[in-house]
Amino acid sequence: MTTALLPQGSIDPDQATFHLELVTPDGLEPWLADQSAAQKTQAELQQFKAASGELLWFHGADGSTTKVVAGWSGKENLGALGHLPTLLPQGNFQTDQALSDLQVLGWGLGAYQFNRYRGATRAPANLALADTAQAERVQADVAAVATVRDLINTPAGDMLPSDLQTAAQEIADANGAAMQTLVGDALLNAGLRTIHAVGRAATDAPRLIDFTWGDESHPKVTLVGKGVCFDSGGLNIKPAGGMRTMKKDMGGAAQVLGLAQLIMSRNLPVRLRVLIPAVENAIAGNAYRPGDIIETYAGITVEIDNTDAEGRLVLCDALALAIEEEPELMVDYATLTGAARVAVGTEIAAMFCTDDALAAQLHTQGEQQDDALWRLPLHDGYNQMLKSSVADVVNSASSGFAGATTAALFLQRFVGDTTWVHFDVMAFNTRSRPGHPEGGEAMGIRAMAAYIEERWS
Repeated sequence: MTTALLPQGSIDPDQATFHLELVTPDGLEPWLADQSAAQKTQAELQQFKAASGELLWFHGADGSTTKVVAGWSGKENLGALGHLPTLLPQGNFQTDQALSDLQVLGWGLGAYQFNRYRGATRAPANLALADTAQAERVQADVAAVATVRDLINTPAGDMLPSDLQTAAQEIADANGAAMQTLVGDALLNAGLRTIHAVGRAATDAPRLIDFTWGDESHPKVTLVGKGVCFDSGGLNIKPAGGMRTMKKDMGGAAQVLGLAQLIMSRNLPVRLRVLIPAVENAIAGNAYRPGDIIETYAGITVEIDNTDAEGRLVLCDALALAIEEEPELMVDYATLTGAARVAVGTEIAAMFCTDDALAAQLHTQGEQQDDALWRLPLHDGYNQMLKSSVADVVNSASSGFAGATTAALFLQRFVGDTTWVHFDVMAFNTRSRPGHPEGGEAMGIRAMAAYIEERWS
């Protein structure tokens, strides 16, 4: 993985090295006043206004580049430097200006390319940092986000439940975590019937990935991620357009693996558990059907209204299993509903939370970390839309209204009194932005890691 972030001591002497300076539109006039007459002329000739995305090149008498100046909005976010790795030419760029971790992170994330199946379009420009500790710290965060992106961008043919298990095992092994997995009929023996039901029609068997890390005496934090590696919709089959991007339906699993990587790389003082129900929602003669009734791990019976509402089914058993050890905090991530995308769009993580103070703190962390999230309501009155005449609950509300909330209310039945946060995420950038290339994306995990670090460190 190329992070494009280097300690200055590791610069390749054979590569060109340039000086980089950031200037805001408001600071342009006083900055120009400090430049030489020749530099002022170059700025005028290049019509430099210091707008974000604008570059000003300073050249010496021999025509060689001496410095590049980048326009900057003045906002400390991922976009400050996130466009520069691919906007600037290949080489090393150094600056005398103090850069925040967030700005440096933007550079690293903006350099990301998914090149498993074809070569990189170009090498990114490198940011050479005088602060070696900052370079190492931010590189670890870039690596965690790259893990999320790589997992989501990998097509389902190479990211089926067994492949997701392998990826989780590699992360667990790299960090000294202990992992076990229940596969196929072992799920039935453990009472995890909804996970088995959703995945049993696939050739690659359903499974529950389960790993733990950290001191047993530390506060327990449990992460649960929806790992639907491909979603055909089951017997309620999706139309072609709806199925095209379903390689990303394991985006929740990718989020929790990235968040776990953040927690472990920072060595946060928590006892971490990660649970990933990994399945493919396929179609075969043994596929679960609309009208079926499944008894969940918690003993709650669920009538299947729609086999395309499978994410909440695999999550509910994992959540019910997780609360048995009474974690202090339980967080799940899922690409659960289109309704959440209608509510907050594709670039904000929809959040549901059972604790008002926690929700407020997470919102603040989201703003500080440039990791957008927005709270939606767990409105108890909408539980009536989940009533079944033959079971305890139906898996999909008959009404199209408040779809993200009714899905969250379904899950809430399985979390007891545990402090719980549920993220309903897109997990995919539909357009490229500075620091956010098109494709798989980490959403809400940096805000959550910052909260956990602040609370327990």
